[in-house]
Amino acid sequence: MSRIDRNYPEPQRSLHGKIYEILESNIINGVYKPGDCLSESKLSEELGVSRTPIREAFRQLEHEGLVVYKPNRGVVVRGFSEEDIQDIYKIRLMLEGMTARRATENITPEQLEELKETIELEEFYTNKNDVKQLARLDSHFHEIIYIASGSRFLIKTLRKFHHYLGKIRSISLSDPERAKKTLIEHKGIFESIQSKDREMAEILMEQHIRNATRYIEKKKDKAE
Repeated sequence: MSRIDRNYPEPQRSLHGKIYEILESNIINGVYKPGDCLSESKLSEELGVSRTPIREAFRQLEHEGLVVYKPNRGVVVRGFSEEDIQDIYKIRLMLEGMTARRATENITPEQLEELKETIELEEFYTNKNDVKQLARLDSHFHEIIYIASGSRFLIKTLRKFHHYLGKIRSISLSDPERAKKTLIEHKGIFESIQSKDREMAEILMEQHIRNATRYIEKKKDKAE
């Protein structure tokens, strides 16, 4: 874990906001596991900051449901349960089809070109089996569509859910077969949006989310 660099301040983000992002990322990526206790004093020493911004970050994490205060234990990581993840996918299934439909109606030529370039890069990194780049591009693909929808509510909600699923997305894309299928699914969604076929864009996006859900469920069943 790196210390906070005070030599290059970023005024757009508060100190506690930076601490929050570090802690949130560690929870999402499994560095901190459910049940782990987070110590103000230890984090203060590791990050080179006072306890105050850490305490404020804890409050934000609690508000997000990522940690919980427990008597005699302090701040305990809650993380994401299997039920939480299932709920996220169910909500995505309900919302992302509508988002693709709206994006088809509202997307700009610049956004369409950006989507095309993202697909081309996805294909390149799928062939190289570069999971890190694929995870980044997968997130960007969906982000473009969220923004193109023009809905502030959809953008905020789905961006947060997609962020929460970062580790799961990387696990999924580390499977070369799933990565290839994801690329094919993304291409189909792009082509529907490009041809202004909003019904097909909605159908293919919903199918994409269903396929992702089925893959995660199969991985879970094999692990058991």
